Amino acid sequence: MAILRPALLVLILLTLITGGVYPLVTTMLGQWWFKDKANGSLIIDKGQVRGSLLIGQDFTAAKYFHGRPSATADSPYNPLASGGSNLGVSNPALDKRIQERVKILRAANPQANPAVPVELLTASGSGLDGQLSPQAIAWQTPRVAQARNLSIEQVTRLVAEHSTPPLVSFIGVPVVNIVQLNMALDTLQAP
Repeated sequence: MAILRPALLVLILLTLITGGVYPLVTTMLGQWWFKDKANGSLIIDKGQVRGSLLIGQDFTAAKYFHGRPSATADSPYNPLASGGSNLGVSNPALDKRIQERVKILRAANPQANPAVPVELLTASGSGLDGQLSPQAIAWQTPRVAQARNLSIEQVTRLVAEHSTPPLVSFIGVPVVNIVQLNMALDTLQAP
């Protein structure tokens, strides 16, 4: 029993530290320093939660910008089922999905360049990505402008206002949060 006593005391001490004190301290520091991010980076509009900056939404109407395809199970952008499609580049099923997406996107965007941006064809690793590059947004701009009876310049200006540059200019690319951009589009009125 004398041999087990120090081991049990260390077990209890480490359990209290790693299972109680450490999570409590990190939660408190997160709430203090990064309250918005620690609470899910929620988008709140008129007192209602409209989404998260971190998770995309399934926009399918012509008047909205569409995000990356979601590979999550059950429903698109389901945060409880985050994950990629697990289809390798040599898998014929992936080629078939991409060809189907190309046909759908070209049919929905007839005035756009025939070369569809890759990020509109492939899901992200998490299947939840809610951001696109300004180039992928620009590819969809004519469809959105026409569906909303707005000029391409108005929509392009709105996209520029909602573009976020990378933290460091030589690492990464600018991105546009699709949920925020579509919410901003809903506030615009046609001339």
